Amino acid sequence: MGENGSFQPKTVILVADDEDSILSLLHTALQAAHYDVIIARDGREALEQVQRVTPDLVMLDVQMPELNGYAVCRRIKSDVLLRHIPVLMLTSQAGTSNKVTGLEHGADDYLTKPFVMDELLARIKTLLRRTRMGLEANPISHLPGNVSIEREILARLQTQEPFAVLYVDLNSFKAYNDVYGFVKGDVVIRETARIILDHANTVDEFVGHIGGDDFIIVTTPARSEIICKAIVKDFDAKAPSFYTEEDVKRGHIEAKDRKGKKTTYPLLSIAIGVVSNRRRKISSLGEISTIGAEMKHFAKERTGSNYAVDRRKE
Repeated sequence: MGENGSFQPKTVILVADDEDSILSLLHTALQAAHYDVIIARDGREALEQVQRVTPDLVMLDVQMPELNGYAVCRRIKSDVLLRHIPVLMLTSQAGTSNKVTGLEHGADDYLTKPFVMDELLARIKTLLRRTRMGLEANPISHLPGNVSIEREILARLQTQEPFAVLYVDLNSFKAYNDVYGFVKGDVVIRETARIILDHANTVDEFVGHIGGDDFIIVTTPARSEIICKAIVKDFDAKAPSFYTEEDVKRGHIEAKDRKGKKTTYPLLSIAIGVVSNRRRKISSLGEISTIGAEMKHFAKERTGSNYAVDRRKE
């Protein structure tokens, strides 16, 4: 329980090792330290568990069947929605070269077997603390949150170089959550984040998650409409997979509105409002927010997925 009596979920640790004796030892010790423990007996199973559960920390044995620990670590760290997870490598191979290899593949720490359990638990606490301090992110998408978003936009305002800010959100998302539940809703949020990241992925671009179904993209004016069109196209292609076949055929779902009245809602679509300083001078976060909300409203007034660009001059 938290300080105010609220429920605080346990920290989840994934342990991947092909030796039953090591798994049993670690499972017992970690549970005694009040961690929830998930077990994997080979590299492929470890990767599947990471993608399914998104644990708070991963412990990987280097030598495992299917995929070795280095390969699993590399896959985790190459996925933008998983790379925040700290990885602790365990190996029976001593030597600096093995440690360097693990770190080169993205491992956050490295421990050689046999290890002292107190040292292992101390390393785990340090990694978790470091990650939580450094990760100012949305808990569902793991994209940067409001503090990082403000910092990014303010930096663009200070340089006054050409920029565009895209306000992205989903139409009919509340109704979808009401009918399909929050677990399925979280899947939609994560898939939306992936689609956005697939197209806003250059060095100069930034993607953030304001909260709920609201995202921010910071890019250049030249790239803004290219990104909008690509996101709209991919989201519309993906959206039917979020529903049952019956709802897809029907083309809508039924849910209660804010007054409790049963209402028909169209299938999920995406709306994007685009703000840019290409035609007008913009000097504050407030201006960007006001124009962005206005443009997003225009996009939402149209049927289906759409985007609206502010093309006004001073």
